[in-house]
Amino acid sequence: MPSSSQWVAFLVASILFIQVPGPSLLFTIGRALTVGRRDALLSVVGNGIGVTVQVLLVAVGLGAVVAASATAYTVIKVAGAAYVIWLGIQAIRHRREAREALEKQVSAARGHALRIGLVVGLTNPKTILFFVAFLPQFVDARAGHVGVQMALLGLVFGVMAICSDSVWALLAARAREWFARKPARLDTLGASGGAMMVGLGATMLARE
Repeated sequence: MPSSSQWVAFLVASILFIQVPGPSLLFTIGRALTVGRRDALLSVVGNGIGVTVQVLLVAVGLGAVVAASATAYTVIKVAGAAYVIWLGIQAIRHRREAREALEKQVSAARGHALRIGLVVGLTNPKTILFFVAFLPQFVDARAGHVGVQMALLGLVFGVMAICSDSVWALLAARAREWFARKPARLDTLGASGGAMMVGLGATMLARE
């Protein structure tokens, strides 16, 4: 297993990486503003599961293949970005549904929110490259079982990401609830959250 110093270095690097504004964090904030606290938190959990699946794939060598293949990287990047843009467009098109749901106390199914987060987590190339580039640096090769060590580090990273993104989701949801005191404000709020996700998707497409 990694040494104590390797664990400390990994935890510090992970905290810094998680807090840098990226697809997962901006997606979390956009979801909290668009659909509210509960579904945003479920999306966070789904995203964390997607990230965990990524690290398990990296642990068995798939991440290295993706990193070495420009075509595979481009496919993942474009697919993830397109999905986020589609979600943003849907939020803008159906912005009035947020107000109607609030007035009727109706919310989306739990599975739907989890599925959205899972897809975003699975198609985020930034985390794949992070795992491929950085996880090996915190592995003790002399201890053996390198794949198991990488999987363990990735699971810890996933838990940290879920905790951090949950805090951001709660903060963003509080702002949403303030607007929701007058339900008609949710029309603008839904459009704003959708525009944020469209911008995020465009940024993902433009990023090298």
